Amino acid sequence: MRNIFISAGREIRTGLRNRWVLATTLLLAALALTLSFLGSAPTGTVGVGALDVVVVSLSSLTIFLVPLIALLISHDAIVGEMERGTMLLLLSYPVARWQVLLGKFLGHFAILCIATLLGYGAAAVALLATGTAATAGSWAAFGAMIGSSVLLGAVFVALGYFVSALVRDRGTAAGAAIGLWLLLVLIYDMALLGLLVLDQGRSIGGSVLDALLLLNPADVYRLFNLTGFDNVSMFSGMAGLSASAALSPPLLLAVLLAWVLVPLAAAAAAFTRREL
Repeated sequence: MRNIFISAGREIRTGLRNRWVLATTLLLAALALTLSFLGSAPTGTVGVGALDVVVVSLSSLTIFLVPLIALLISHDAIVGEMERGTMLLLLSYPVARWQVLLGKFLGHFAILCIATLLGYGAAAVALLATGTAATAGSWAAFGAMIGSSVLLGAVFVALGYFVSALVRDRGTAAGAAIGLWLLLVLIYDMALLGLLVLDQGRSIGGSVLDALLLLNPADVYRLFNLTGFDNVSMFSGMAGLSASAALSPPLLLAVLLAWVLVPLAAAAAAFTRREL
C-alpha cells in the first residue's frame, strides 16, 4: 500500500503543476458560476425549482468538460513516462506494475475530485449567497450530480490509461484521446439518433435502446442525473424515462462503476505485458 500512496502523491503533485489542468478547472468553475446565476433567475410559475435548472445545466456542462480534463491528465500516464525514461527508473525499485498504475489512478482521481469540488463547490456557494430557495430533494440531486461527475471523470481516466498502455508514443496517445472524446461525447449520440430515425421503431425496441445507451458512459451519466430525481426529470423532459425500472439509478451507478473497473483492468493487463 505504501508504494501505491507514494505513486499517487507523485501524480497529485505533477497534476497540480499542470497549467492545462489549472486552466480547465478555472474554466469549469467560471462556467458553473455563470450557469448557477442564470439558473437561479426566476423560473415563472411552472413549478420548477431554480436548483433543478442548475442541475440540468451543469450536467450538460459536465459531459463535455470533465471527460476532457480526465483524458488530458491520463492519456500519457504510461507512454509519456516510457518516452522520458522515468518509467524504467521507477520500475527498477521493488514495486509491481499494477501498484504503479493503481497509484497513478488514485492520484488522478484525487485531482478530478479537487477540480470538480472547486468548480461545483463555487456554484453551490453562489447559490447559497444569493438565497436561492431549494428543497432537500433538489440539494440531493445536486450532490448526486457532483458525485457522479467525479465517477464519470474516473471512467475517462481509466480509458485514458488503456490508450496510454497500448500506443507507442505520446502523439498517438493524444490523437487517440481526442478521438475517444469525440466518439463518446459527440458522435455516438448523433449516430444513435440517426439510427433511430432510419429504423422508425421497426427493429430497435425499448430494451435494445437501453442497451445501446448503457454502452456509452456519457449517456449513462446523463440518464442518472436527468432521470434519477423526479424534480429534475420534470424539467429535463425525461419524466417518462425516470419511471422506467429497467434504468434505475442503482443500475446506472453500477454500470458507471463497471466502466471504471473494466478499462482499468484492461490497462493493467496491457501494461503488465508491455516491454519497457
